[in-house]
Amino acid sequence: MRPPGDAPTLIRGALILDGSGEPGYTGDVLISGDRLAAVGRHLDAPAGGRSLDADGLAVAPGFIDMHAHSDLAALTDRDLLAKVSQGVTTEVVGQDGLSYVPSTDATIGVLREQLAGWNGIPGSLDFAWRTVADYLAAVDGLGSATNIAYLVPQGSVRMAVVGTENRRATPSELAAMRELVGQGMRDGAFGLSSGLTYVPGMFADTAELVALCEVVASAGGFYAPHQRSYGAGALDAYAEVIDVAHRSGCALHLTHATMNFDVNRGRASELVALIDAGIAAGVDITLDTYPYLSGATTLSALLPSWSAVGGPDATLARLRDPAARIRIAHELEVVGSDGCHGVPVDWATIEVAGVRDAALGSAVGHTIDSLALRDGVAPADAFFELLIADRLGTGILQHVGDETNVRAMMRHPRHTGGSDGILVGAKPHPRGWGTFPRYLGHYVREEGVLTLEDAIVHLSARPAARLGLTDRGRISPGAVADLVLFDPATVADRATYAEPRRQAEGIPWVFVAGRPVLADSQRTDELPGRALRKAA
Repeated sequence: MRPPGDAPTLIRGALILDGSGEPGYTGDVLISGDRLAAVGRHLDAPAGGRSLDADGLAVAPGFIDMHAHSDLAALTDRDLLAKVSQGVTTEVVGQDGLSYVPSTDATIGVLREQLAGWNGIPGSLDFAWRTVADYLAAVDGLGSATNIAYLVPQGSVRMAVVGTENRRATPSELAAMRELVGQGMRDGAFGLSSGLTYVPGMFADTAELVALCEVVASAGGFYAPHQRSYGAGALDAYAEVIDVAHRSGCALHLTHATMNFDVNRGRASELVALIDAGIAAGVDITLDTYPYLSGATTLSALLPSWSAVGGPDATLARLRDPAARIRIAHELEVVGSDGCHGVPVDWATIEVAGVRDAALGSAVGHTIDSLALRDGVAPADAFFELLIADRLGTGILQHVGDETNVRAMMRHPRHTGGSDGILVGAKPHPRGWGTFPRYLGHYVREEGVLTLEDAIVHLSARPAARLGLTDRGRISPGAVADLVLFDPATVADRATYAEPRRQAEGIPWVFVAGRPVLADSQRTDELPGRALRKAA
């Protein structure tokens, strides 16, 4: 039975996981309008409303994806089935220091090209936004399947003021960047993200980051850094951003917080100790992870930073230059480029997940090693030629994770869930479709890494608290009716690396603001999501 969009809906006999972490109990939940009207046992059916028999299902606050890349999908994908089918009702975008606002007429084209591997370049969009207010208004104007929260991207801010050059900002430029961040916060952003392995954000020094985070702290927001390394030097990189938070007084959310590459296998305990020391020193720290071993980014992200100065056209020119290619290959394969986290690249771990140019589709699913073997060239040359042919738009998987690290981080009491899901490409990372059911099925039911009640805190209540959303993340009267109903006995991710767009099992119902966006596991035509704005 599909409840109507406006009529009150009584969910009967569900296992209520209210987000408190306390044991679940069987009861009823009454939705009226966009709010929860009542929660308890044996509630009366509303006059003129409908009842939904939830026997065998659990009901929880809608999941909040703390690290999403739906910046354009929220505007163009009317179904957003990848997220809705996982029980996600709110997504935090503007991640990794790069998104489309704030921007200028000169930088929007650069951002559109640079982010093609993450978001594609939908022909239906005119990319007319220049401010956070513009983007949030576009979300509200079109409606969305999920709610959208935005972070001011530090790399986009730096590009708008300084450009893509590797140099220190002048005092006047720093003041202009602080003003852009402040305007973004006034427009409703929840914090600041950075991508310190991506051009141009990586060219900011620690003092610049502190200065920007002071603005965020004054607005009550948080800093969400993709730090300078997740490989060699990862602990130093984590220490830097904890220091930034401490010096600026800004809350800190460590995004996709893990330790990758062979050099860090089994070393999550060292990161946990560093985080706990920061908390003990008074820094407000949370973190998110995805429950997979592989990462995902763009192929061009592996390049050393000097080769990307000047934007996409300048980068492509260097990739065609024989002398520059020799230098880049040496940094990648021998030294370990800053774009590859200071670790010499292992081409066998770099798998093509998607291409911008459909004519290059035969590369998808191949590692750079296997492409080189197929084409009879050196791996570095296969890398260069694919980047040139695809105009830097290639997406990749990086098979560089460690299971013991993944488990250790998800157990942390400040942990939240974040998919880091890139939704474009022929074979994107399955985390875009499977993160939240994988937590519930694999790591809760099968492996017992978290209890079911604790998992709901990680996926719903704690993210809402970090965002300051006092009326979300809990099942209680008066809360916004963002809900997910799932079967604890069967919920499971079905997306795989071979078939990354398979819908999860065991999640039949999802409500956003009281409206069913998923009913009997089928997407409805509802678009009740909106742009969320941080309260001043």
